[in-house]
Amino acid sequence: MIMDAAQGLREVKDRLAAAALAAGRNLADVTLIAVSKTFGPEAIVPVLAAGQTVFGENRVQEAKAKWPVLRQRYPAVRLHLIGPLQSNKAAEAVALFDALHTIDREKIAEAVAREMARQGRTPDLFVQVNTGDEAQKAGVALAAADGFIAACQSRFGPALRGLMCIPPVNEDPLPHFRLLAAMAARHGLAGLSMGMSGDFEAAIAAGASHVRVGSAIFGGRAALPHPAPR
Repeated sequence: MIMDAAQGLREVKDRLAAAALAAGRNLADVTLIAVSKTFGPEAIVPVLAAGQTVFGENRVQEAKAKWPVLRQRYPAVRLHLIGPLQSNKAAEAVALFDALHTIDREKIAEAVAREMARQGRTPDLFVQVNTGDEAQKAGVALAAADGFIAACQSRFGPALRGLMCIPPVNEDPLPHFRLLAAMAARHGLAGLSMGMSGDFEAAIAAGASHVRVGSAIFGGRAALPHPAPR
């Protein structure tokens, strides 16, 4: 159900400011990503009109269907891919997004590097780490993470901005945020994409540079209508 998204944005910004103050951090060092997946322009436009410029989408095709027109009206938008990326979507992802948060295996890294070179575009990149080692979840496994991160640094250089994680649903997220922060520090990476609607205050306390907030802004998820059969 779509709620007053502009009001949701104001409330989230108030929570962000309070969390940054409590953590002794500069609010300007935390980027709010408004996660607009499954929501159409009627929900997104009020948030754009309220001044939000950074948005997150889970699927390349969904973003491709709605954001080019919105960007004509709001050219300052920065679009982040926060859902899993398939190698056959790398070309579209590099062309459309300003940041990719889900680099998690060699095949994806290779495809993205190839498209960055071909297109001459350099989106910000984050390695997704499976901090809970959950079999059903995307992200590089903990045992392989340091090696993969180092390989990505060699391949991408400064385009690799940081790390991303999604903690297990039924666990305290703070140890996962701290684990990710320590891993990033080992590799000299400043970017930490972590924290969602229910736990972004803890993520900010642990050093998050990007928080991905959807339902606290837009309300409960509403599935986009399926296209008519052809």
